[in-house]
Amino acid sequence: MVIENLSFAIPWSRQSFIEEITKNKFAIYLSASLNNVIVGYAGMWNVCGEGHITNIAVHPEFRGNGIGSLLLEGLIEEARKAGITRLTLEVRKSNIIAQNLYEKYGFITCGIRKSYYADNNEDALIMWKDSI
Repeated sequence: MVIENLSFAIPWSRQSFIEEITKNKFAIYLSASLNNVIVGYAGMWNVCGEGHITNIAVHPEFRGNGIGSLLLEGLIEEARKAGITRLTLEVRKSNIIAQNLYEKYGFITCGIRKSYYADNNEDALIMWKDSI
């Protein structure tokens, strides 16, 4: 939960996180570790053949080392294996670093969810990647 709490203004509760990983039959989660310590994770839902990326998080001490890219590449590979043909996600309008990562992998901004984030009413950009 350390990475979750350090990465998100509104982190999931421990119970929500456990239930997501253990009980959500639509969820696919990956983790990245160094020296047997988890330094990042990523998840998505497989909904009707489309993947919805729910989160990508890297511990702040390990950011800028390509871990986010590896996690996103892993999600794309898992999506292909699951027969998912398109990926979508929401990202904070202010999170330029994440937007740049997604654009590097072919995601494009297709819309805006106004006041999506409850902590500060920030808009979310809706991004899609077709033909994975």
